[in-house]
Amino acid sequence: MTGSPDFDDHVLSLCLARISEAGALASAGLIGRGDEDAADAAAASAMQRALNNMGMDGRIVIGEGEEGEADILFTGERVGNGQGPKVDVALDPLEGRTLAAKNMPNALAVVAMAPAGSMLRVPDIYMDKLAIGPGLPPGLVTLDMPPSERIAALAGARGCAAGDLTVCVLDRPRHEELIAEIRATGARVRLISDGDVAGVIHAAEPEKTGIDMYMGLGGAPEGVLAAAALKCLGGQMQGRLMIRSRDDATRARQAGITEPERVFDLADMVPGDVIFAATGVTDGALVRGVRRKAGQLRAETLLLRSSTGSIRRIHYRRAIRDGAA
Repeated sequence: MTGSPDFDDHVLSLCLARISEAGALASAGLIGRGDEDAADAAAASAMQRALNNMGMDGRIVIGEGEEGEADILFTGERVGNGQGPKVDVALDPLEGRTLAAKNMPNALAVVAMAPAGSMLRVPDIYMDKLAIGPGLPPGLVTLDMPPSERIAALAGARGCAAGDLTVCVLDRPRHEELIAEIRATGARVRLISDGDVAGVIHAAEPEKTGIDMYMGLGGAPEGVLAAAALKCLGGQMQGRLMIRSRDDATRARQAGITEPERVFDLADMVPGDVIFAATGVTDGALVRGVRRKAGQLRAETLLLRSSTGSIRRIHYRRAIRDGAA
């Protein structure tokens, strides 16, 4: 699938950077304050305002939750001024909200956009995820392989030992067996406390981040967001929904998932052109966080386009007046 003729990703990408910037800057005053709900709400409100100022007819496909579960930026909400291209919008106003509340690394404001109807809609349940970076044979690793086999395959393709690889995993009790199996191969584990969108993206730039592979269960909506970024950066990703209850099955059906056991790859999750923006809230391996310096408020945004493979880093600054953020 190719892009819609009215999906001008060059123009829209610059607008998208302003959306993620708005979320990051709005939450900046709450970094390290211990109130993740307030930080997330500030980011969401700012993103909604910025989105509604854009010349587009947008629909939220990945947002803050289902209608009735979230007050704003819920799945299905219309955004934009109604004029311009029809687009799908996926976002997380504060990816790693706990990280921001505790002033820990890798909190981001993230948003992706694609032609209408071209991003996979998934329910807010768990997804088993697997991601590696670019330049590797297609299908090198799959979710049907045991973790040890994935590591052996990647080490073989890289021409290195398993001990030279680092795998990123969310630090959760559900991953105890996974972590033990990874370590048994000799590979190292990089545990993260939150923010698995950043964790997946890290696997696309192993030379910079030191992360060679991402594995484990996390939120399905975050999986689609991560897939959007990975499609722009290059790499491979698979995801499989984890149906653990009747409620999960119902949510999957309502989202239009007819094969809940299916393994989705990048082409399934993001089949067409996509643009992606991530602005740092706290410092991380991808981008610097929002900071005050010499009377200025500064932010850094990573802006990606799949159609060209372009990677831009946008540095924003503005004067701080009257003590306002």
